[in-house]
Amino acid sequence: GSCFYEWPDNNLFFSEAAEGSSNNKYLEIYNATDGDVDMSGYSLSSCSNGCDDGASWDYPDNVTFDAGSIVATGDVFVVCHGSADEFILAECDATFTYLSNGDDVFALTQVGSGTVLDIIGVIGDDPGSGWEVAGVSNGTKDHTIVRKSSVTEGAGYDWATSAGTNADDSQWEVYDQNTWDY
Repeated sequence: GSCFYEWPDNNLFFSEAAEGSSNNKYLEIYNATDGDVDMSGYSLSSCSNGCDDGASWDYPDNVTFDAGSIVATGDVFVVCHGSADEFILAECDATFTYLSNGDDVFALTQVGSGTVLDIIGVIGDDPGSGWEVAGVSNGTKDHTIVRKSSVTEGAGYDWATSAGTNADDSQWEVYDQNTWDY
């Protein structure tokens, strides 16, 4: 179902996500592969406030990227709200209005196959306000989460391992809302 012959492994993954005040929301995708990646082979699939049926995407391939949207090796591709702060917009590569309010699940998926490279949240019931990250209750709500530099690949569907239970076993660091330093 795809024109791509070789997909990068899970070396393309979320490196940062922010659920900031107002429309200051974004998802950052890091390219840890050894070559440039055309983002048109990938998408963001999502569910709002949990998934309607608890088992599948409410919005598969919800965000797609134009052909030629290249992210260089070692660089990031940022999807942000179109009304975000100018600081965020200056780094933004694509806009999408319906980014998370903390309790929406987003995954980096392959167009066509639907393979999940990385995920923030869990396909299933509404978690309430947000998901726990590194032992922080509602860590995806009103926070910025940044992947630790030791992480070199996405977690596929495995949010539990990615989120961890404390600061030591989590792949993420949790920062206050509107922290955009990383």
